[in-house]
Amino acid sequence: MKKSLLSLATALALAGAAPLAVAHDNHACIDATCDMVTLFQAAPAGQGGSSEVIEAKRFGSWGIDTAGMDTSVKPGEDFFAYVSGTWAGNTEIPSDQSMYGSFLILRDLSEARVHRMLEGYQLGNPAGTDNAAKLAALYQGFMDEAAVEALGAAPLQPLLDEIRAVSDKDGMARLMGKRNAGPRGSFFGHNVSDDQRNPDVYTLYLSQSGLGLGDRQMYLDEKFAPQRERYVAYIAELLELAGWDDPQGNAQKIMAMETAIAEAHWTRAESRDRDKTYNPVKFAELDTVAPGFPWQTYLASAGVDYADAGVIRQDTAFPKIARIFADTDLDTLKAWQAFHTTDNAAPLLSSAFVNAVFEFRNKFLSGQPELRARWKRGVDYTSMAMGEAIGQDYVKQYFPPDAKAKMDELVANVKVAMGARLDQLDWMSPATKAEARAKLEGFGLKIGHTDEWRDYSGLQLANGDVFGNMQRAMEFEWDYRRVRIGKPVDKAEWGMTPQTVNAYYNSVKNEIVFPAAILQPPFFDPDADPAVNYGAIGGVIGHEIIHGFDDQGRKSDGAGLLRDWWTAEDAAKFEAQAAKLGAQYEAYEFPQLPGMHINPRVAMGENIGDLGGLTIALEAYRRSLDGKPAPVIDGFTGEQRLFMGWAQVWRTLWRDDALRQQLVNGTHSPGHIRAFAPLRNIDAWYDAFNVTENDPLYIAPEDRVRIW
Repeated sequence: MKKSLLSLATALALAGAAPLAVAHDNHACIDATCDMVTLFQAAPAGQGGSSEVIEAKRFGSWGIDTAGMDTSVKPGEDFFAYVSGTWAGNTEIPSDQSMYGSFLILRDLSEARVHRMLEGYQLGNPAGTDNAAKLAALYQGFMDEAAVEALGAAPLQPLLDEIRAVSDKDGMARLMGKRNAGPRGSFFGHNVSDDQRNPDVYTLYLSQSGLGLGDRQMYLDEKFAPQRERYVAYIAELLELAGWDDPQGNAQKIMAMETAIAEAHWTRAESRDRDKTYNPVKFAELDTVAPGFPWQTYLASAGVDYADAGVIRQDTAFPKIARIFADTDLDTLKAWQAFHTTDNAAPLLSSAFVNAVFEFRNKFLSGQPELRARWKRGVDYTSMAMGEAIGQDYVKQYFPPDAKAKMDELVANVKVAMGARLDQLDWMSPATKAEARAKLEGFGLKIGHTDEWRDYSGLQLANGDVFGNMQRAMEFEWDYRRVRIGKPVDKAEWGMTPQTVNAYYNSVKNEIVFPAAILQPPFFDPDADPAVNYGAIGGVIGHEIIHGFDDQGRKSDGAGLLRDWWTAEDAAKFEAQAAKLGAQYEAYEFPQLPGMHINPRVAMGENIGDLGGLTIALEAYRRSLDGKPAPVIDGFTGEQRLFMGWAQVWRTLWRDDALRQQLVNGTHSPGHIRAFAPLRNIDAWYDAFNVTENDPLYIAPEDRVRIW
């Protein structure tokens, strides 16, 4: 699911830690719509960001950091170490991050570039139409640490007073309905997105929510008892900072209530099943569907009561969560709301709040030793509020037109290769192949940046008002989205800003999207060896294409409509191979985390994407040679370089706690696994590196998974 200001406070709370390295953050949408599996005219002279360019670092002379390899390790023993072992041994995870690798290196580059731009914007009238003045108000306001410190908890008090004034359950539902327009909590989530069964219009999606510790497993699995104990202490700490009565007692009650909510929640695997999570409902029927919760008050407060219907995602969880709301005393609900409001708002308050969030969410849960520098958090804050405004200036400096032309050619070649793979499939019937072909032909493509920049003229900001600006930005964003229900979908809209190091596939629009910031080494270097580019960005392109044909993406057709276009026999064959692939990934062990494994049902789409994506990237590379032999460079063949390019992209180092969080809450297999796991099912990898049955990574040909 795309990032938006609807999650601004939460994103800022986590900004002290490096985000998980993923290929696209749309696929992290477990309790959202799961449609994605992740501005203005130039400012006048003297008013815009810095024009000084920060260049990307190239990897070696032809695209591979050969100095970072460890050729003493056999490729069939540990391909990650073979390609990146020396790099891993010589690299320390920065103290302000919980993991590090290729994605984070580029994220740091994008962050530094945006930082330099933001430093160049001058204060002016942020209530007017000048986006430069708005950006300056956001960033410079956040950077005035002394002013923020002097205010202490004062900006939070009106929200706490609002909670204290609630006199009944109706009033609590009213606050929950405002969750997208400010740093509040809710038992239910709501967002507006493309209707999966009517892709040309927007609809409202309602989803389970209410947990502050992450996935339900964190509440119910015995091995997470230490995390639960520390969470209770954290709840009490924030309630005490907020001046709430009986912090210790209320913390215990909140934990008990959230545990009950966790028991009602669907699992992550269940929540990504697109068939089961599309449950149309008339708003007038919600009181019958999930009695005990003031639905009409909630919808009116959210500003969506003008519509008459929407979609419930976890339908069987809703009545259970509504019952918990009805059965819980008002004082506990108010304490819960006070905690979540404080938790969401804390990153924009004084150091006592900032440090409390960091110590629990970043240091304890993810093992991050130090808080990220304030300027980095300021970049996050400003980017979440006005990302496209920054992006319009970003592309002028960092996305030359020839980069798009070369990407267009790569994508076209990979798309042709996918068509060739479809034609070669011996397990798929002609009827299903015809539908698959039609879907492939209908794929949309977006590269670099939008051509229709967002208008922020209506966003009213004020100099020196960090907390107020955050609330106004959230209200502005939600107002922009909530009025769309029932209206035509904006097909040109992007779900990521140009400066985002990521990519995504949108199943309802049936499109693949590559922001400018990911089109740099090690993913894409226009001057690198083509084989490396095919293994790196070609593999990513293929990955995104395959998401249209993974275990969930395959459920939409070429028009983005959620419907079953598979024969029963073909679907059964697909599921059998997918299960086989899942068993491979579930078998990987993490010695530093005994008992932890990849959840194959949750990561299935990503794992299929990696295997299929690299397979068609290889096909595209071979076709690009036009029958000519590939050159040998520094002793490496073309196909060796292609597989090395893939593995280099997935360079990743983890802190143990961050890896645990990824395995529990993430939808992607850890990067160091992705570097080699799909290769084990590709015959050409064995041939390229002479991998035999004596090597640990060897899989017998009859046991290799062959889907796309």
